Amino acid sequence: MSLYLRQIEQLVELQKVDDQIHAVRKDLTNAPKEIEDMKAGFKKLEEERAKADETLNHLREQEKRLNFDIADDEIKIKRSQTKYMQASNAKEYNAGMREVDSLEKQNLNRKSEKLLMAEELTHKENILEEINTRYTRIENELAEKEAGLPDRLEKARNMLKELDDRRREAGKDISMPVLSRYEFIRERLAYPVIVPVVSGICSGCNISIPPQGYIELQKGKQILSCPNCQRLIYWNEHFTPVQSEAKD
Repeated sequence: MSLYLRQIEQLVELQKVDDQIHAVRKDLTNAPKEIEDMKAGFKKLEEERAKADETLNHLREQEKRLNFDIADDEIKIKRSQTKYMQASNAKEYNAGMREVDSLEKQNLNRKSEKLLMAEELTHKENILEEINTRYTRIENELAEKEAGLPDRLEKARNMLKELDDRRREAGKDISMPVLSRYEFIRERLAYPVIVPVVSGICSGCNISIPPQGYIELQKGKQILSCPNCQRLIYWNEHFTPVQSEAKD
């Protein structure tokens, strides 16, 4: 294998380690943030739960008053019926009949209202039940994540130490000028630093490599950069499965 190809291969291995380091560092940053985001969402759910519970209690109080009014109407109806049955003349009898009729209509309306309220209560109870299910699930998840955070962070820090050792090992055979160039790009660009060119397209920015540059890249004589994104590039055909098997 030529010096060029060995350098590219080592840079790709270095990039793999850097990718892992990047992922672990991201996890170190995101782990506490995930919990804070969960807490914020949980707080909103608590407020939603309290509001749903308040609405349900209000409806139950309304139902109680309605049941009382219905029962009171029925007592009044019976009293009025007794009253007009004991009427001494037609005028008193007709007045009693109108009173009973009015009370019965009122009572019927209240019973209809009670049926609608029962439907609304069932609907609100289902909503609260669904909220309570989510509340319990998220509460448990949050407690679990909070309890596991210290261990998760410790594992990530240990992994970083291990990866730092692997990084030094991966980069030890790369020439200083090439390694310095890699580090210069790594500090200024988003990952990755070195990418393959496939069918003339840089896989880092998905822009075509100019024809002359692509020809030079295929020659495999010097390490080149993409003229668009400035990442280090190599021709993917230089590392075919056949080559890998031959190397093994």
